[in-house]
Amino acid sequence: MRDLFLYEEMKVLYDSGIVNREIPDSITQNLNPQFEIRDYQEEAFTRFIYHFNKKYPGKNGRLHLLFNMATGSGKTLIMAGLILYLYEQGYSNFLFFVNSNNIIKKTQGNFLDPKSSKFLFNSAIYIKGKQVTLTQVENFDGCNKHDINLCFTSIQQLHTDIMTDRENALTLENFADKKIALFADEAHHMNVQTKAQLELQLANQKPSWENTVERIFNSNDEHLLLEFTATHNYENSNLIEKYQDKVIYRYDFKDFRNNRFSKDVILVHSNLGLEDRIIQALILNQYKQRVATKYGIPLKPVILFKAQKKIDQSRQNKAIFHKLIDELTGSQIDRLRDSEVEILLRAFRFFDENGISSEQLVQHLKSDFQSKYCLLVNSKEVSELIHIVVNSLEDKDNTIRAIFAVKQLDEGWDVLNLFDIVRCYETRDTRFNKPGSTTMSEAQLIGRGARYFPFTMTQSDDGPDLPEINDRFRRKFDDDTDHELRVLEELHYYSVNDSKYISEIRSALVDEGIIDKSFVIRELRLKDSFKETNLYKHGVVWLNERKPRSYHHVSSFKDIADLSVKQKNLEHTVRTGAGGATTIMEERETGATLDTASRDIRIVDIEQNIVQSAIARNPFFKFSALKRYFPKLISMDDFRTSESYLGGLAITFNGDVSQLEDNPIEKLRACSALLEKIESELRRQITDYEGTKNFYEKRINAVFTDKNLKFSADNVRADDTHESEHLVKVKDWFAFNGLYGTSEEKAFVKMINRWIADSEEAYEDIYLLRNEKHLSLYNFSDGRVFEPDFVLFLGKTNGKSLTYQLFIEPKGEHLEDGERWKEDFLKQIYVEYHTRILTEDSKYRVIGVPAFYNSQRENEFRAKLNDTLQDTDQMREQEY
Repeated sequence: MRDLFLYEEMKVLYDSGIVNREIPDSITQNLNPQFEIRDYQEEAFTRFIYHFNKKYPGKNGRLHLLFNMATGSGKTLIMAGLILYLYEQGYSNFLFFVNSNNIIKKTQGNFLDPKSSKFLFNSAIYIKGKQVTLTQVENFDGCNKHDINLCFTSIQQLHTDIMTDRENALTLENFADKKIALFADEAHHMNVQTKAQLELQLANQKPSWENTVERIFNSNDEHLLLEFTATHNYENSNLIEKYQDKVIYRYDFKDFRNNRFSKDVILVHSNLGLEDRIIQALILNQYKQRVATKYGIPLKPVILFKAQKKIDQSRQNKAIFHKLIDELTGSQIDRLRDSEVEILLRAFRFFDENGISSEQLVQHLKSDFQSKYCLLVNSKEVSELIHIVVNSLEDKDNTIRAIFAVKQLDEGWDVLNLFDIVRCYETRDTRFNKPGSTTMSEAQLIGRGARYFPFTMTQSDDGPDLPEINDRFRRKFDDDTDHELRVLEELHYYSVNDSKYISEIRSALVDEGIIDKSFVIRELRLKDSFKETNLYKHGVVWLNERKPRSYHHVSSFKDIADLSVKQKNLEHTVRTGAGGATTIMEERETGATLDTASRDIRIVDIEQNIVQSAIARNPFFKFSALKRYFPKLISMDDFRTSESYLGGLAITFNGDVSQLEDNPIEKLRACSALLEKIESELRRQITDYEGTKNFYEKRINAVFTDKNLKFSADNVRADDTHESEHLVKVKDWFAFNGLYGTSEEKAFVKMINRWIADSEEAYEDIYLLRNEKHLSLYNFSDGRVFEPDFVLFLGKTNGKSLTYQLFIEPKGEHLEDGERWKEDFLKQIYVEYHTRILTEDSKYRVIGVPAFYNSQRENEFRAKLNDTLQDTDQMREQEY
């Protein structure tokens, strides 16, 4: 048995750079552009592509892989991208099966309904220059091989179809004569036999879901089986044996949460009765909506009221809720003002500060939670319309604010704006001193509610102060837990104050990776001594802005990208019908042979209708789209003939070119290939944003402020006993009372302490400030957000006041390659600004130290820092 899981082996290959990290255009250009591909999804794609194309060590037989990815991490987007890639590789038939009809309905909408806000594909799909159609089918008989044929079924129905003979049903013969990619969602439901440790022989003899899938998979050597689940058991010995060489990617909820892609789950437990727990949830839900409104964020927060076992209990909860809303008074709100729940007290402070009385709050609640805005969702009553409503709660025209359910939404539910869950019962179901099935299902539901509600923030002169953060899909306030907007990054779960139950649900949530086993709050405070400095009172920090990228100066391909097809012609091999045969007993080959040659043909010399046809097949080259990036383009004729565009390019035809004049098909293929190449290269350079090269000043005391930082207790950053923490506490040059950094950042501070000891005579003031999302810079080329870890201020007088402002970024070796663009940006800042003075009175220089600090190459960084400052000093002396 191999020692490592496949995903562990693949991580080594990925981190070492052996796996190509570039995602094919078939995926990037055909997924819905509103869903940006996150870094972990990029890794999932590229791992699969590497495994698919390479004879990977240990890979044997048919391709059977499992993606173990957290709830909310975008497994369905991965499926959609893999469908596109596999179609490009020759697969046109795709079977999607799952345990629940609810999930089937949702996935059909995501894959097939362009009107759905969660539709995963682009409005038009083009692969290799040809438009491809998504087609839903009942089986794979008579399918169009040029379409992406999607068949959706439940594992139960699939099992029934294979075991019985029905018209239009899927049969084993249907699978045997076609190559099909099988996609199994919520795949943990399929391993009942494996988990039960049944003998393989018995499993093969007794029909079951698991061996039905195995029979289908084994019916054709070219079948693929790709499984997806958020819940995989790594402790069961049989499952380890079955999946050790199949789990290609593991990204569980703990990783998802630690990378800030989920809400922070807060357990709100009190001795309140059900009605007061409901009022408590309503107050906090309304608080979230009001905070969002204050910051211009469109949000309709939803509450879920969870019953334990019976639909009648859910109906009763709904009746209690509506009676409570109808009779709600300000005094019922006010009696919760003495609560010991800190978040509730914060909500009341917000209402008071913003002039919202308890009576006004009551009126808002009565309006927002009318019965028409509340929905009962239970298995025996769920219509297709209700499925659509509960899976589109984020949509602007969806007015639902409260959901009442038992178990219908525990699995397969996609929702981002669920912010509160009220547990409407008090019983427990402990088994063997461990959380029971009810508690585990509650944890699973909480995991679905913990999906992050994406929002961005913009700075305005008259609005509240906001950090410059634009990653809409990640938590933004782990480093500032006191900020008002932090509440939009929290899911609150309300229960009775039963210590045993709280312990059980915490245990279940920790096991699922949804919350930390323990966490700590570290107070990051500016030292009083720093606040008395001239730098803090009067100094400024120089920042740039992000703005939409302008293409007004672009008048040719070369103004955007130095095209490889401009440097060297695209080569195209002409297809021929030539062939031959070789007998086993003789070496000589019989058959036709052709003389081959090469010929360069300029695009302007190819028939106009052929070039036009190639352009028409590729939507990237529509005139309206081209004008966005080439505003000086006059017409499509100009695009075809001008030296600045296609007219300046040629194609090298190889092979039998003697009959090329009479071969329009080959010329069309060549032109299409050229356009695909151009599109690919242009897309890599085209961006929606850019960072400005004009820096503006902002007062240091308005940027660098006190913060509370939240960490998992086992996070190295939470360790306040490290020697570097003692160092920064006692050194006046460090502005904050603590560092709370990574091991690399702590090593940097120790190094900079030694550097200061050698350099302090050269500067009158030296201050190092830790940047905990206090400020952001924007990459010049594409506007990507960069938050340098440190800003070093060096002050000189010598007759003329001058302050150097240095941006510094420590980075571990395992992170360097993926973050290389940041180092390039620092180099650009250095080149652009180290010789420029930004103001005439108080003089500043902005310097990006043009190298990452790495503890393994510490001397190299120190030399680069000294060279950078020496170069800047020389320029200063020349000026004076």
